[in-house]
Amino acid sequence: MSKSNKPWVNIAVPLISVICGLLLGAIIMLVSGHDPIAGYGAMLKGAFGRPYNIGEVLRLATPIILTGLGFSVANAAGFFNIGLAGQALAGWIAAVAIGMSFPDLPKLILIPLAIVVGALAGALWAGIAGVLKAQFGTSEVIVTIMLNYTLLYISNHLVRHVFTQDKDATPILGANASLRVEWLTKLTQGSRLNLGIFLAIIMIGLVWLLMNRTTTGFELRSVGLNPDASTYAGMNAKKNIILAMLISGALAGLGGVVDGLGTFQNLYILSAAPSIGFDGLAVSLLGGGNPIGIFFSALLFGVLKIGGLSMPGGANVPSEIVDIVIASIIFFVGISYAIRFIIDKLSSKKVVTKGGV
Repeated sequence: MSKSNKPWVNIAVPLISVICGLLLGAIIMLVSGHDPIAGYGAMLKGAFGRPYNIGEVLRLATPIILTGLGFSVANAAGFFNIGLAGQALAGWIAAVAIGMSFPDLPKLILIPLAIVVGALAGALWAGIAGVLKAQFGTSEVIVTIMLNYTLLYISNHLVRHVFTQDKDATPILGANASLRVEWLTKLTQGSRLNLGIFLAIIMIGLVWLLMNRTTTGFELRSVGLNPDASTYAGMNAKKNIILAMLISGALAGLGGVVDGLGTFQNLYILSAAPSIGFDGLAVSLLGGGNPIGIFFSALLFGVLKIGGLSMPGGANVPSEIVDIVIASIIFFVGISYAIRFIIDKLSSKKVVTKGGV
């Protein structure tokens, strides 16, 4: 997403995209004979009506923040990492495997070990695409899509024939391997909110520092803007391509760790790659690649998805409307150039009018 010389425009574009998406959802509700005010009211109540709902909003947003950060790093370096789902699944598998293999390790050792191994698994899976891109110029989009499917079937094989014998899910992990803690569960009245939320917040700060306050971040952004000029300036473009994908994959892997050790606490047969990968991509685009923007965008997705579950019962509105709203928001983000063009035209006209006066 391009940036404007006017900082307020970079905030206005995603806000306009969200408003347009919500308005389109309201129009569809009206056309289909439903009350949009009642529908969105039920959504807000379903998201904020009680502590459990708030906990679930934060729980759903947590892995999406991490995969969104992963996409933002790769995107800043000029790559469209569509393999976040597979990289998240790699982290999920690795973390659960560690939890199953060392159930008697103290929690203070087992949890950090599982987190590190999960991040490394995501990094290695993304690194395949990074190496192929750097050495042979292959399309990271095609490679990462194929890697998503590859790991999906590897994961299902592991569940049925390695971790278990012809079962559809592994056993629930022990308490020492779980990211859930009693005080968070009590605070949110039984939600699945877990320590992953603090991991996501830490990563927001670290990614911001990496991309804005370090030489490595400067080089990654430079390669994304112009790899030839970066090479001419003495930067190692190939090294930065691989590094960007490794960091991106590690962050996505952490998203899978949070789902594996926190939300589900096991690994099960999947019919598709985890949705947190594609949601993270959308959240990153909506947040403009900014870590703070990604945080708020992920919260919005949490509100829409968790709150949307209450729409059928609370207002007789199909929950599929939520998917339409999310798709619409992403559509308007996708045409952000048009929104920026309109804003620039209106701003120019306002300046001319004032000048004439």
